[in-house]
Amino acid sequence: MNGAAKQETQTDAIFEHHRARAFGVAYRILGSASDAEDVVQEAWFRWRGADISTIRNPEAWLVTTVTRLGIDQLRAARARREIYVGPWLPEPLISTALETEATPEDRLSLADDISMALLHMLERLAPEERAAFLLHDAFDYDYGELAALLGKSEAACRQTVSRARKRVQEAHPRFDTNAREHLRLTNAFSAAITSADPQALIDCMSEDVVFYSDGGGKAIAALNPLYGADHVSRFFMGILKKRPENLAVTPATVNGLPGFLMYEGDVVHSALSFGISGGRISTLYMMRNPEKLTRVESF
Repeated sequence: MNGAAKQETQTDAIFEHHRARAFGVAYRILGSASDAEDVVQEAWFRWRGADISTIRNPEAWLVTTVTRLGIDQLRAARARREIYVGPWLPEPLISTALETEATPEDRLSLADDISMALLHMLERLAPEERAAFLLHDAFDYDYGELAALLGKSEAACRQTVSRARKRVQEAHPRFDTNAREHLRLTNAFSAAITSADPQALIDCMSEDVVFYSDGGGKAIAALNPLYGADHVSRFFMGILKKRPENLAVTPATVNGLPGFLMYEGDVVHSALSFGISGGRISTLYMMRNPEKLTRVESF
């Protein structure tokens, strides 16, 4: 292998070593796996064009690049989301693989900063607020690092994170369940769907449950959030009355937490995830937009 080829291989290896972190930052900023992949790909092109011999900290360089690209992408995406049909939900990260290495409690903790509840709430923050909050609270960047990354003073970054954290704490639902209880209620809700039992559905939910469904104008979904167990149960019964004979329900991990998928034959029909509090489901997130259901990992 000649010198140029060896250098190229080393360049590629360094990027691949940090790819997962770059994607993690981009996904949390954008709430979209497809947009995050586009941002990481653009960062890759810029990395290949850079003189890496002058880059002392490749991870910092990549996170900075991904963050700035993500902020620009989010500003552009906000305009599209304002005219989105019905509620906009983050594109879920879905796996049907059985996770055996981590305990349920570990998975619940790891999922906290990518939960649908948090990502949905973060849509209320301005792009730079969102990035600063996530980098500080989810990725443990200090204010000095944030200042260099965002091109602001440490004092400004401290104010931005404080303001964002306050808004998150005020609006982010408080889920007080443990992982075992989360899985139990997920399974109970799945069984109620499978048996099309409206009372069993109601029994799983709190009286003031809130239901968000994202069809994007491409699949049947509620155009506004639904409130209350009775309304949510009626919506599901309406879907199930028209269900095809080959509709099947299977467990899945949705953004790190137990959820389930509904299949129509080999095609994913819907993905559901939940927020649990007080021993009942208090929030439901149902993804029906087929454009956001193309990435289901099964390995």
